[in-house]
Amino acid sequence: MRFQSNTQTNHRLSFRSIKPPKTKQAHPMAKNATIYKVELSVTDMDRSYYETHNLTIAKHPSETDERLMVRVLSFALNAHEQLEFTRGLSTEDEPDLWQKSLSGEIDLWIALGMPGEKIVRQSCGKANKVMIYCYGGSTAEMWWEKIKNSTTRFDNLEVINFSREDTRALAELANRSMRLSVTIQDGDVMVAIDDSTLHVTPIKWKNVG
Repeated sequence: MRFQSNTQTNHRLSFRSIKPPKTKQAHPMAKNATIYKVELSVTDMDRSYYETHNLTIAKHPSETDERLMVRVLSFALNAHEQLEFTRGLSTEDEPDLWQKSLSGEIDLWIALGMPGEKIVRQSCGKANKVMIYCYGGSTAEMWWEKIKNSTTRFDNLEVINFSREDTRALAELANRSMRLSVTIQDGDVMVAIDDSTLHVTPIKWKNVG
């Protein structure tokens, strides 16, 4: 994790013209949910994706700022016009985010945290691709040691871990009205919020295929 001023220039970055922002809204919101408004600009040179999304996110009463920011980062890393937040913690039948085809098939299933083996197996049977974003430091590492051998048969599963240091730093930047800029290049992730810039290093524990 590294912080730097936004005034610094990364000479590897090349930006395209900004298109009109896309608007996304979460599914029906949980009672007593806190609403977050996020303007998210994504510059993903690895996927040649350059868009701005206006997000309305419902933070469940039991959800921490850390988990909320991991959700936003997960959206940025997989940003697509069909990607959307689900009811998340309000239901056990949906992931945290998903991307569906026009015919209703689940192209991408994104879950956060440390799901059990049964949930991983069911998820891989429902979607063309499943991504699990873990966080939590040593707790996440112990979860992976316990479950990793049972995941080798799932060719459509990818598992990525964020360090506790990175996710806690993200949580400190959370507020109910945010303008985020996320830049992705060669697997490196830079998150800029106001005058703060955070470098996040995703650690890939399992690849698809």
